[in-house]
Amino acid sequence: MVLCPVIGKLLHKHVVLASASPRRQEILSNAGLRFEVVPSRFKEKLCKASFPTPSAYAVETAKQKALEVARRMHQKDLRAPDVVIGADTIVTIGGLILEKPVDKQDAYRMLSRLNGKEHSVFTGVAIVHCSDRDGRLHTEVLDFYEETTVKFSELSEELLREYIDSGEPMEQPPVCPHAGPSRGAGHPQQRGAPPQAPGPRDADLNGAAEEKRPPFPTGLLELMEGFKASKALFTACKLNVFDVLRDQGPLKAVDIARKINASVCGTGRLLEACAALGLLHKTDAGYSNTEAADLHLVSDSAHSLHGLAVYNDSHVWDLFTHLDLAARDGAEQARGASGTKAERLFQSAETTLLFMRAMHGLSKLTARDVATAFDLSRFTSACDLGGCTGALAHELAREYPRLQVTVFDLPDVTEHARGFQPDGQRTEHVRFVPGDFFTDALPRAQLYVLSRVLHDWPDDRVHHLLSRISSCCEPGGGVLVAEAAAMEEEEAAAARRRGLQPLGALLLGAGRPRSARELGQLLQRHGFRDVRVAPAGDLLRVVLGSRAAP
Repeated sequence: MVLCPVIGKLLHKHVVLASASPRRQEILSNAGLRFEVVPSRFKEKLCKASFPTPSAYAVETAKQKALEVARRMHQKDLRAPDVVIGADTIVTIGGLILEKPVDKQDAYRMLSRLNGKEHSVFTGVAIVHCSDRDGRLHTEVLDFYEETTVKFSELSEELLREYIDSGEPMEQPPVCPHAGPSRGAGHPQQRGAPPQAPGPRDADLNGAAEEKRPPFPTGLLELMEGFKASKALFTACKLNVFDVLRDQGPLKAVDIARKINASVCGTGRLLEACAALGLLHKTDAGYSNTEAADLHLVSDSAHSLHGLAVYNDSHVWDLFTHLDLAARDGAEQARGASGTKAERLFQSAETTLLFMRAMHGLSKLTARDVATAFDLSRFTSACDLGGCTGALAHELAREYPRLQVTVFDLPDVTEHARGFQPDGQRTEHVRFVPGDFFTDALPRAQLYVLSRVLHDWPDDRVHHLLSRISSCCEPGGGVLVAEAAAMEEEEAAAARRRGLQPLGALLLGAGRPRSARELGQLLQRHGFRDVRVAPAGDLLRVVLGSRAAP
């Protein structure tokens, strides 16, 4: 209630939060503030020793974060937002400043230092009021900080590891989720700054003092609402919103609605959702694409994932509505309700192309990482089994000038592959041969490639396919397998992505994800030796097995 007059004055102001922190967004949203999220790119490399107190360091970092966003938005849009809010949270113990951990090992070191001890949490906040005079940006900065003393509970090794694995310590300086009662002290540093204003962390710290109050289930609520964000993204892609804005943005909602042949009201709400998700920029001039949208969501961009979004919306979305049936009655019943994978993908030229566009975008995203995971220059011929549009094949041909690559895929796929071929050199090093790798004769090659293929199939079919490859592979040849990264090797976000794969396998087919170790054992069982594993970017692991040379 105290903030109502302030929030009322900001209703028609363009307020920007210079942070991607979900906690800070939650605090401002709960206060009733409408704002845009533009994460700061300020490099937090200020010399800590040059500041007289930890609070001064936190405040200056918050200030620089907010100013960086204000200047960037003014330069890009020729108009700055009305208000930019920056914040920085640090933890100190014994005069040492602890910031966001760089990895899980760093988080463990910090938490071990804090375990069972009392420490201070400082949150610096900077509120930058922006104005434009004669095309120049003018700013007025109000700043303050909040200090909270926290008693860190004595936690076992198991609980520390569990807390780290939750991912929460990686989003901010580590503060124990079971911390004891806290004592806060506000320190406004400039007249006009809000006295006793809470830092972004304090909602959790003060809640710890309440008796047996369970933590607010933010993560669960985000999971329950997550499908809405996906559907907003899919719908914007399907309506080609990002294509329109790439060519003509910024545009007002009424102009976008006219160009995509949709209602003004519905379009406006969709655009608001996309702006809130960080997919669009919203200014007085209208809506425009973010850098990520221009790069990945425009249908004809070099790194487009537009096809993947449309495919997920048109096929995978409907498929997952049968998840309860699959979980209760088994995969065969679910596939009976929605059709087999081949029936769904190749029932028409339109659905085949939809699938190929999705795979093309995903393959281009990882093709270079797969092609360069190992030195393959000793091979002069390769066969990409299930290579779809040839995105990986062309990358292999570019990387290894002596290599001739054959893409072997179903006739329905190779028939449409011509439309995906790149302009320029080295296309003569890639050819397409129609066939079924389970039944038809495999093209002869020194290297056989299976990229995102094996997880679609059950063990008996995988053994059958590898046996066929093994019988065709001459001494000195090899097989290259690329699949999703093993869960034990991933960060939390990647682990969550892979954790959903078994559901896709349940609905799409009888396959399953396999770890790099399991894939290596499969290759060894079929006569491949010198099995090696290498990462291929953030999504995949690549396994290379070789036949002994004569």
